[in-house]
Amino acid sequence: MLSIALTGGIGSGKSLAAQFFEELGAIVIDSDQLARDAIERGTPGFDEVLARFGDSILSGGEIDRAKLGEIVFRDEAARRDLEAIVHPRVREIATRIAGSTPQDSVVINQIPLLFETNGKSRFDLVITVASSLENRRARLAERGLKSYEIERRIAAQASDEERASIADIVLENDGSIEDLERKVTEAWEREILPRKNR
Repeated sequence: MLSIALTGGIGSGKSLAAQFFEELGAIVIDSDQLARDAIERGTPGFDEVLARFGDSILSGGEIDRAKLGEIVFRDEAARRDLEAIVHPRVREIATRIAGSTPQDSVVINQIPLLFETNGKSRFDLVITVASSLENRRARLAERGLKSYEIERRIAAQASDEERASIADIVLENDGSIEDLERKVTEAWEREILPRKNR
């Protein structure tokens, strides 16, 4: 199995890159989705988050991610507390999924906070998707985030330069969707398949 980390800042286009890799045959593990699963109602993670942050983060009995985001992107200590609850669970689930895949699989873990969590050593290859702050802000505004929310989220993450410093491959995503798809395909054919077949 070839284990790859795919990272990139919020709004960089890493989810789209992951989709293209999946279409080429990779098994993609989405850490953001696992993080949501880890704190769903009825899980120990849900109980821990509630114990730390209180009932004010609930809407209709479920954790309201927007309310939780308001707290953790304003308060670094709160964010670290949330990460301490969520990250070990995400890692455990991702490891279990990867362990159940066929031996010749290419498994891509989509991990936004790879640099911040010093996670590079767990992977055979690191790919980062990079994009200008201007483009990232525009994409996030299209998703409905307010400008202050965008700035807080960007500020809470590593810079493109920091992510590039641990990457084996950097995919620049400031062009069209077709440009990104072409770059993903080139990385797959030139870098990933040769390693997989070693």
